[in-house]
Amino acid sequence: MKLSHLSETLIGSEIVKLGGEIREKIRQGARIYNFTVGDFDPSIFPIPQELEDGIVDAYRKHFTNYPAAEGNLDLREALVSFIKDKQGLAYGLNDILVASGGRPLIYAVFRAICDAGDKVIYAVPSWNNNHYTHFVSGEHIVIEAKAENHFMPTAADIRPHVKDATLISLCSPQNPTGTTFRKEELEAICDLVIEENNRRGPDQKKLYVMYDQMYWHLTYGSIQHYDPVSLRPAMREYTVYIDAISKVFAATGVRVGWSMGPATIISKMKAILTHIGAWAPMAEQKAVAQFLGKRDAITNFLSHFKKEIEERLHGIYAGFKALQSEGFEVEAIAPEAAIYLTIRMSLVGKKSADGTVLKDQAAVTAYMLDKAGLAVVPFYAFGAPASSPWYRLSVGTCKKEEIGEMTSKLREALQQLS
Repeated sequence: MKLSHLSETLIGSEIVKLGGEIREKIRQGARIYNFTVGDFDPSIFPIPQELEDGIVDAYRKHFTNYPAAEGNLDLREALVSFIKDKQGLAYGLNDILVASGGRPLIYAVFRAICDAGDKVIYAVPSWNNNHYTHFVSGEHIVIEAKAENHFMPTAADIRPHVKDATLISLCSPQNPTGTTFRKEELEAICDLVIEENNRRGPDQKKLYVMYDQMYWHLTYGSIQHYDPVSLRPAMREYTVYIDAISKVFAATGVRVGWSMGPATIISKMKAILTHIGAWAPMAEQKAVAQFLGKRDAITNFLSHFKKEIEERLHGIYAGFKALQSEGFEVEAIAPEAAIYLTIRMSLVGKKSADGTVLKDQAAVTAYMLDKAGLAVVPFYAFGAPASSPWYRLSVGTCKKEEIGEMTSKLREALQQLS
């Protein structure tokens, strides 16, 4: 059966494939340390009680009809206040669009800005930029971010590609790496965008930035979050933000996200999503509008939530550093943000106890799952080369008692290699 070119050319998800293998092993009784999912176990990380109560109460008050296409007024008013208070950014009601999480908003940004053949610049590893660029038939301008830059793109990486480009997709804190932009580097990227747009004539399409800051509240230690408009106010007319309650409140299934940006772009995104119907549910919008005004409750929740995540990230990081000090070919980047730890397992060419050679990185991934019960997502699932030895490890479903167990099992698996 012949279907659309888009549907016939969609790329399958390596994460979904790996998830199927994990589920089958668990079904067969295997002990798996599943650190693949960019989500939370609600029994470990429940949403804030005040938010949960607000959702239940909103349904009991029968808020079950269609919401406003741009997001309910009370929620957008709450977001105006919250964004100003927490990030220092002054956006008005017409500059904000609410939707059912970040994904439809990202899709709407690509659809509103990009035509077929337009150049879209993004770094790898990164989450889903390749798929969204494919949706709009854009030209993929792929930058391979480097470990020495903590897998964040630099202005030097981007500069050769900005001429005639339409969109730069940036994310900080980054999924899958859990790393962040440093102030000076993001300033340099902003200056590059401003310079390029000043060069373009009045009839040329401008160069825009989509800035996904979904994890921005979840930074640790001395790490600070930076964003384009705060650093360079001139970026306001070129930047569209993606944000949501999904990660900051462990509320991935509640489905309330928002964009803020130039009203002209926001209105076009609204028109696109009106036809798709990707609205955040009415009751959830009502609850989030109320919860965002409870600043003390938010502070108390984040204080505990961040401590628990950071403890897990640093515990696993310490385990990997100990294995590295013992001479094993593993490594980890110190935790910076989000719920992710970037780890490296350079084991290609090693031979297992039964004589099998780990011929490529896919074989390493399979070996770690089979022998150590360690399930992590390879960077090649996020667009990096198939030979990349780096992985995303997520702690959203991690129990603290698993950390020592997993490290011991991993040590045993590594000891069996020669």
